[in-house]
Amino acid sequence: MFTLLSARRFHGLVALVAFALLAVAFYMEYQMALEPCPLCMLQRIVFFCVGVVSLVSFLLSSERLRRWCAWKVVVLSLMGAALAIRHLYLQHLPEEELPACLPGLSYMFDVFPWQEIMQAMIMGTGECGDVVWTLFGISIPGWTLIAFVSMAIVNGAIAVRGGKKAH
Repeated sequence: MFTLLSARRFHGLVALVAFALLAVAFYMEYQMALEPCPLCMLQRIVFFCVGVVSLVSFLLSSERLRRWCAWKVVVLSLMGAALAIRHLYLQHLPEEELPACLPGLSYMFDVFPWQEIMQAMIMGTGECGDVVWTLFGISIPGWTLIAFVSMAIVNGAIAVRGGKKAH
């Protein structure tokens, strides 16, 4: 699996993929007019963090720090996967069981304390249950789950393997 790409180059690829997924998300928002729900916004933040940590690892020459970055990406990816699973759960709930829709985030930031905003974002809202786009029958959170799990597996392998041939 790692014969063609070193751990360092693989982290460069993971960073590229994470930032490309963010570009797709912004394209969907601004060109396709798909409004992101709170769980979508949190998943974007996690992709950004994965991209930054992977980019830092790509730029590092220290194998020890690269392994540390790989473990951080595993943790971040598992957090992102948990958010995607929650999102998929909401998408499969009957409409009457969905949480209430909340006002927009800009209004919430003006009115609510940040703890309530974070809780609402993590738990999801009624709009998180809407399936607004699919590809091959898989919704956006389904694809993000695939991406997060893939990133966790690859980085877990990099971290455990110890980065042999990491240059």
